[in-house]
Amino acid sequence: MTGRPHGAPLQADDLGVPFRPARDVRRVVSLVPSLTEAIARTAPGLLVGATDWCVQPPDLGVVRVGGTKNPDVRRITGLAPDLVVANFEENRPADLDALRAAGVPVWVTVIRTLPEALTSLGRMLAACGQDPPGWLTEARTVWADVLGGPPPPDVTAVVPIWRRPWMVLGRETFAGDLLARLGVANAYGRADERYPKVSVEEMLNRRPGLVVLPDEPYAFSATDGPEMFPDVPVALVSGRHLEWYGPSLTEARRVLSASLPRSGPSSSPRP
Repeated sequence: MTGRPHGAPLQADDLGVPFRPARDVRRVVSLVPSLTEAIARTAPGLLVGATDWCVQPPDLGVVRVGGTKNPDVRRITGLAPDLVVANFEENRPADLDALRAAGVPVWVTVIRTLPEALTSLGRMLAACGQDPPGWLTEARTVWADVLGGPPPPDVTAVVPIWRRPWMVLGRETFAGDLLARLGVANAYGRADERYPKVSVEEMLNRRPGLVVLPDEPYAFSATDGPEMFPDVPVALVSGRHLEWYGPSLTEARRVLSASLPRSGPSSSPRP
């Protein structure tokens, strides 16, 4: 395992797992699309591997190592990475433990809110040996006026993320927090689960003022989804801007606000 000279201070990732920074991180494998985009935008030559779902930037030319839930551990170790970056929700502990057992350093992020995202991304990039990039500073500026907490909600929404079976955003999700900071309360924000399975009838019984349909992970579209909610306003939104944390945060506020049929704290603060 690569590393700094003996005596280098230990750090801890977002899970509190001890981590000794490498002296010179040159080879990184990312197991999360958002983190892949963040690293690629910050230090383009650093990535040597990413999942099949890592589609940003579009011209990313690295070795593909499988999915977020089923990465090829042998292929990853064969790339001899100085660091693998992962997420507590996207990746399975068993796969990360297998990488650690093979001597590969792993950094795990925990991101459930916008402030967590901005802090976690800075720490993750520092573990990669990178200073805070310009896009991260810009994202903080864009969202500065709501980082202290969500404003009073203008509307309550249900946010389906899957169909057959229907699933919605529940408690403690990054997407739910982002919507809250745009004035959209999550009707299932206090559910027992983070992604509860519910019926359309149950969603409608909540009497939402809005249904938000992102185009990922399920590809809701104008012809697939809105027909189930004929009496409720429906907003079709970009899943990347709602659910990804990284460089997309610099434009997410503008893009999402343009898709939400409501007024509120939608404009970015002026410098």
